[in-house]
Amino acid sequence: MTPSADTPITAALLAYGMSGKLFHAPFLAAHPGFALRAVVERSQQRMAADYPGVKSYPSTEALLANPAIELVVVNTPNDTHYDLARQALLAGKHVLVEKPVATTVAQWQELGALARQQGRQLLAYQNRRWDTDFGAVRRVVESGQLGRLIEVHFRFDRFRPVLHTKVFKEDGRPGSGLLFDLGPHLLDQVISLFGKPLSFEKTLGSYRHGSQVPDFFDFHLHYPKGLNVWVTSSLLVADPGPAFIVHGTQGSYQKDRTDPQESQLLAGVLPTDPAYGREQPGQEGRLTLADPAGHNRTLPPVADAAAPANYLGLFEAVYQAIRHGQPYPVTDEELTWQLALLAAEPGRHLLG
Repeated sequence: MTPSADTPITAALLAYGMSGKLFHAPFLAAHPGFALRAVVERSQQRMAADYPGVKSYPSTEALLANPAIELVVVNTPNDTHYDLARQALLAGKHVLVEKPVATTVAQWQELGALARQQGRQLLAYQNRRWDTDFGAVRRVVESGQLGRLIEVHFRFDRFRPVLHTKVFKEDGRPGSGLLFDLGPHLLDQVISLFGKPLSFEKTLGSYRHGSQVPDFFDFHLHYPKGLNVWVTSSLLVADPGPAFIVHGTQGSYQKDRTDPQESQLLAGVLPTDPAYGREQPGQEGRLTLADPAGHNRTLPPVADAAAPANYLGLFEAVYQAIRHGQPYPVTDEELTWQLALLAAEPGRHLLG
């Protein structure tokens, strides 16, 4: 029986660690289009204490056998995404899979073909498209105030010189390391703004003591009309600079990484709170415009540049895709380009 267009989507999580607790459950609970009903918890059963009525299953197989579940969120370690998404699709479920959606282009294309065969939606959880700071950058770029863009830098830096205690993040298995952790966020933001690059140079580095995975990466992406975009991340930056720098023929824009959503979620702020997603005064970034004579003037960014963002926007897009067949904003093609960049060897490449 096909659910009606106004019936909430019965949803389940495959884990209730940090991502399930912070980035999925609060939004599935807050959005009226979803009914959060199940989770896989193999040892401690904690989710029902936060969300009464949620049933805990001892295995993925047991959860997938429940015919009432329509949407499965694959929020497990990176190297399991392909296999668990495949299992969910074969069980007739819609799938929302965290980044990276797979570890190779071939895996992603296989999942896409299976989703089409099953008549189910396969959707990527690229929540950083709904960051407040990135939203401000997008509005400045799309306003055209900077003229023809020449040079763009996106960075996501941390200072974590000690290896992570979660072995699966550090042992060199597919999808481990900084490249597959923060790379999908940065590359998705760039691709969503500028599309497919013509070519790129890729650099990887591993500098922490005992590290088996990259803890530094840099992409130099070449676009038409001379646009150069750099995407960089490091785990050894003690004093990060601006996260976003955009230079064009008529001006520049710089902005720190200021999105408050993760810290608010950690503090227990709900996505329905009026303060949720709002930056602090003074975090709008710096917009500098220049006239042909070279006279600079610093202006406030476009009027709504500090408007709050909310990851509920992603879940609204998921709802609309499943219930009403609306196009999902993160396309299969964009994810294919992203995975091609992530999986490429260091060096210079064309993006086929």
